[in-house]
Amino acid sequence: MTITQKAHELGEMIKESEELKALKDAEKAQQENEEAQQLVSDFNMKRMNLAREIQQNGLSEEEAIKRNNDAFNEMVEKSEVIKNYVEAKKNFDKMINGVNDIINFYIMGEEGGCTHDCHTCGGCHH
Repeated sequence: MTITQKAHELGEMIKESEELKALKDAEKAQQENEEAQQLVSDFNMKRMNLAREIQQNGLSEEEAIKRNNDAFNEMVEKSEVIKNYVEAKKNFDKMINGVNDIINFYIMGEEGGCTHDCHTCGGCHH
């Protein structure tokens, strides 16, 4: 089997994964929820205002990051639909990062960010 064929196989497996299915379901629920859409819109407006403050008023990067994180956390706490989406996205990203770490291990001979704590890893060789 060629590398390209294996990549296609891996892509199909990811497409059929529970993590991607959960992400798509959560994304659809978020898109169909008016309250969630308004919260996302409000958050995006806050981000644009932060960017303007950085340029016009010299707001520090540290303060901008804090305000952005606070606004994000506030948005997530106000909506179970958004919270579910964020959690599904984290789980999907964790799976993809685990796959990438395994591939990098075989290419470079090292594991990216391995903590040897299986709760933080998408796959392990120990």
